[in-house]
Amino acid sequence: MKPVIMTDSCSDLPFEYVQEHGLAVIHLTYHFDGKDYLDDFGQSLSHQAFYRTLRQGAMPTTSQVNVHTFVEAFRPYAERGEELIYIGFSSALSGTFTSAATARQLVLEEYPEAKIAVIDSRSASLGLGMLVYHAVELRARGKGYQEIVQWVEDHKLKVNHWFTVEDLNHLKRGGRLSGAAALMGTMLNVKPVLHVNDEGKLIPQAKVRGRAKALKYLKEQLDARIINPAEQVVFISHGDAPEDAETLKEMIRADHPVKDVFTGYIGPVIGSHAGPGTLAVFFFGSSR
Repeated sequence: MKPVIMTDSCSDLPFEYVQEHGLAVIHLTYHFDGKDYLDDFGQSLSHQAFYRTLRQGAMPTTSQVNVHTFVEAFRPYAERGEELIYIGFSSALSGTFTSAATARQLVLEEYPEAKIAVIDSRSASLGLGMLVYHAVELRARGKGYQEIVQWVEDHKLKVNHWFTVEDLNHLKRGGRLSGAAALMGTMLNVKPVLHVNDEGKLIPQAKVRGRAKALKYLKEQLDARIINPAEQVVFISHGDAPEDAETLKEMIRADHPVKDVFTGYIGPVIGSHAGPGTLAVFFFGSSR
């Protein structure tokens, strides 16, 4: 029996991909305009509509997943004796992973023989989605529970996250960056560039003038850090900036014989903190 692969909605994978590969998903939630929404890959509210409301000044709030939700999600697999691998959003950015780890222990108390792995990806958006993608590929090639878990643990700190935001106010408001770090975002026409470190935290890396230079900076980081590009699928996610995503994709393809470039929207939970216009690229390096 093949292991079940579970992730959460902060993986920002396209809905069609999730359906096609039978992924189990834990949905985070967001709240604005007096309503609660599931982060369900654009099904309840389209990505375009969500970002339109942000540009109009909406201020969504987000919620982590509680322990009970994870227990209810994990228990049926334990009851059926199915092996489960949950690859989750960075513990440095949300308490959701801590809830998952606690739930695992509770379910194992009921079912001591259950095989439930919970992996802190220390990644976000399609950085997390990239690890899930490769876990799915490994499963399709016949790899088992332990091999997949070990591969993800061995490779998660090789996932490079490089992204630019229109400003840092959204990240500051959500507590993902300090007020001092967010001051970069107030400078005229300065586009901050950030990455995610080994702890899974957001780290301001550079400030460049203008969007074109920000895209060039992302491409330069890939140039300097990518390993074995001919064997890689590069991932790009965006906060309703499809044209910029396509431009970055073509810039990468022009210089690197990558297997493919996988693009998708940044979902509402991460988008609430990163803001419209965010553009991110993800790839494997020898380290982060």
